[in-house]
Amino acid sequence: QVQLRESGGGLVQAGDSLRLSCVASGRSFASYAIGWFRQRPGKEREFVGGINFNGATTYYAETIKGRFTISRDNTKNTVDLQMDSLKPEDTAIYYCAANSIGLGYIETTDPDYWGQGTQVTVSS
Repeated sequence: QVQLRESGGGLVQAGDSLRLSCVASGRSFASYAIGWFRQRPGKEREFVGGINFNGATTYYAETIKGRFTISRDNTKNTVDLQMDSLKPEDTAIYYCAANSIGLGYIETTDPDYWGQGTQVTVSS
């Protein structure tokens, strides 16, 4: 069992940066792949990016590639989402998810666990 909790959301202006964290509790976090998702107002939840169990492999959605970076620190049970050059269309609730087959996290990877989400609002 893994529990996930996101933090770091808030209100920022366009062009600003924000760093979200996904902190996990429970056993075997270092063996899980972690994905980040977001749900923009009025839209379905979408994949943002993912990282494999040891941080060696990352994968990003085309919509955010080059602006967002995912990293992890298994000593702290944390996966971060660094978001730069934020745009108003990045406004969303951001979620992290964990998959026990830790080889990587892509759009079609099924999550075993979800966090509760953190709100990011980007003003123009």
